[in-house]
Amino acid sequence: MIEFKRYFFFILVALTIACQQQKETRIIPVDDFFKSQGKVAYRLSPDGKKLSYLKLQGADRNIYIEDIETGEGKTITQLKGKNIGFYFWVSNNELIYYKEIDAGTNQSDVYIIDKEGNNERQLISNEKSRLRIIEDQLIDDKYLLVSSNKRDSTVFDVYRLNVRDGSMEMAARNPGNIIDWRTDAEGKLRLAMSSDGVNTTILYRANENQPFKSVLTSNFKDTFWPVAFSHSEPNIIYAISDINRDKTALVEVDCNTGKEVKNLFCNDTLNITEAQYSRKKNKMSFVVYETWKKEKHFLDDSVRKVYQNLDKLLPKTETRIFDRDDAENIFILRTFTDRNPGSYYLYFANTGKLRKLSDFNSSIHEDEMSEMKPISFHARDGLLIHGYLTTPLNKKAENLPVVVLPHDGPVVRNLWGYNPEVQFLANRGYAVFQVNFRGSSGYGKSFVAAGFKEWGGKIQDDIDDGVKWLIDHKIADPKRVALYGTGLGGYIALNGLCLSKDTYACAVSNSGVINLFTYLKSIPPYRKPILQMYYEIIGNPLTDIDKLRQVSPLFMSDKINAPILLAQDIKDPNNNSGETMQFVKNLKKRNVSVTYIENDGDIFVGKNEAIRHRFYTSLDEFLEFNLKRK
Repeated sequence: MIEFKRYFFFILVALTIACQQQKETRIIPVDDFFKSQGKVAYRLSPDGKKLSYLKLQGADRNIYIEDIETGEGKTITQLKGKNIGFYFWVSNNELIYYKEIDAGTNQSDVYIIDKEGNNERQLISNEKSRLRIIEDQLIDDKYLLVSSNKRDSTVFDVYRLNVRDGSMEMAARNPGNIIDWRTDAEGKLRLAMSSDGVNTTILYRANENQPFKSVLTSNFKDTFWPVAFSHSEPNIIYAISDINRDKTALVEVDCNTGKEVKNLFCNDTLNITEAQYSRKKNKMSFVVYETWKKEKHFLDDSVRKVYQNLDKLLPKTETRIFDRDDAENIFILRTFTDRNPGSYYLYFANTGKLRKLSDFNSSIHEDEMSEMKPISFHARDGLLIHGYLTTPLNKKAENLPVVVLPHDGPVVRNLWGYNPEVQFLANRGYAVFQVNFRGSSGYGKSFVAAGFKEWGGKIQDDIDDGVKWLIDHKIADPKRVALYGTGLGGYIALNGLCLSKDTYACAVSNSGVINLFTYLKSIPPYRKPILQMYYEIIGNPLTDIDKLRQVSPLFMSDKINAPILLAQDIKDPNNNSGETMQFVKNLKKRNVSVTYIENDGDIFVGKNEAIRHRFYTSLDEFLEFNLKRK
């Protein structure tokens, strides 16, 4: 009996060890997280007969078109060593695409080509100007309505671009303060938005033969985003607005009076971020609002039924519609969760059937990923801050090394969903903490305004208070907390070492802003009409000199003592390479450990796999040495 008990005990121990081994997390190769997609930018021809996408072949991406009914297709462009930055169907037979000339300045040549790959013609050559498509419908089978700053680099005029011969005829001259132009459902130019840098004015005209007149004026702190014109009442526009309220709502506005005439959806606790209008049905379909993730409120029961059917076909996953045909029968979908990068599908509304197109990243397996959980805490001044926490799989959320991931800016936010950086870091054993600090979008205009001119101030306090919350809840090891960010997120990471040096063990900055003066100076000429807005949000380089200097890492290198990994895109217009090198030299003179990586391009863009591999391998090694080995 004793022998049996002893034998049973050993069996039990062996099973316990086996179960523990089964729970071991596989270290996934770096490149699996950051693969270039073989097929991207799916589009449908207006008649729904053709599917197009950018197909990666070797090192090049070209437009591929296939027949939806037969599946037969072919590549219609033959670019070598050049990126297609953007493309779209301009008719059932033709597409327009942008061939990238300079990735650093986003300069492109514009071409038109038919669906068979014939009759390719250059419409616009690189003139150090930008071209924006206002209306992608062809007018009289030959004109596109576009805006361009070719006459004056600081403003965008409106032109009729003849896609048959490439000629451009001015349709509306910018007096110098118009920042946006809008058309009605027939492609007529009926709305414009002007700015004096702080205030935005909506300008309206009943038809193209009349002059624009001022309708309403709001402060830049307000949101007023026109969505569409009403089909039945041409003077009515649908707009997302938070004028006279804190949270955005979907409203109807009478352009003759500038007054709100109807509230289609409003909630004092919810912020609307998107609204979908159906050209076929001539009505609003739904609005999207953000809580800890995006939700829909339907305004059209038929659209509700489409999504209800999608929920049955694709359970426990988020679904986004990326494109549709004119008949609104065939849709291109993207699915995802926080643990799954998802897939692309064709959905046929008339049959309720799905056809899978491709996986976003087939190397990622959902059961190896970690859950992204919403969290909230109060900052030191009482303001409620939200964010997300992702902890490593198969590890108890106690005393973990933490990577704080502040988002870029100035007015954006972290969102719930699949994030390859978050999952990569969690797979390496780190808790990943994403904070939507004050100034982030999605929580109302008071929350956004609370972050104005608080870069290096209360914004940094929010990050620090979030870390304190993690420590107080025993989630974070107080001696093993790192910061990692890109752009203004990288600025926050570096500032954390300067202003809260006892909180963070190390920091990583990818093209992070190190000098706010340089960042503000880099704002391109065509954004000058809203330059004052940047000054209100970041700081004025003429009147806030001392403050901006005190919170710019370039001038605070003497306060940094912790290790830094600094990656710099030499084409990044927001930074000065000379200043970055001086910053590195100043740190090294004081024997601060600095790992410096210089990239010739943006690591997040397209097919830069070699650049991505080098950066994320360096990030892996840097955090391993500075967090795990402590």
